[in-house]
Amino acid sequence: MLKVGLTGGIGSGKSEVSKRLAAGGAVVIDADKIAREVVEPGTPGLAEILEAFGEGVLRPDGTLDRERLGSIVFADTGKLKILNGIVHPKVGARVGELQQAAPEDAIVVYDVPLLAENNLAGFYDVVIVVDASDEIRLERLRKFRDMPESEARARLAAQASREDRLKIADIVIDNEGSLDALDARVAEVWAGLQSR
Repeated sequence: MLKVGLTGGIGSGKSEVSKRLAAGGAVVIDADKIAREVVEPGTPGLAEILEAFGEGVLRPDGTLDRERLGSIVFADTGKLKILNGIVHPKVGARVGELQQAAPEDAIVVYDVPLLAENNLAGFYDVVIVVDASDEIRLERLRKFRDMPESEARARLAAQASREDRLKIADIVIDNEGSLDALDARVAEVWAGLQSR
């Protein structure tokens, strides 16, 4: 089994890379998706979040209002630490289950947004960083996620710097160009992973 850590700052296009690797045959374990699962209604994760942050982070249908919670925690590092202390252990346990279910010869890609922030590079055989400038990432967040600039800047500031992510990279996928260029680069990276 080849364990690949895939990361990139918000708005870098990491999800696009992840989709392309999955289409190539990688077993993708998406930490963000798991983070949503562990806080669904009725889970211990959601109960702990409500205890820490109050009922104001719930939508009328009983699901977590991730945007509201995000605006709270990305403006206060102490609150972000509390949230991470609730969610990360639950995500870690679920990731372990999914890894055990993967075939022994699989290329397992762990899509981990906070890989650099949490010093997780040592857990992977290869670390891929999807890279784009802060300016491009801010533009994508405003354009594709309709995020106000102040919130987009707060999200970028709460993550590792571009330089810190690049320091841990074994492979860098530059994602400042066209989707065709991204397709070509991901195909090249996938071929390299298969040959390991």
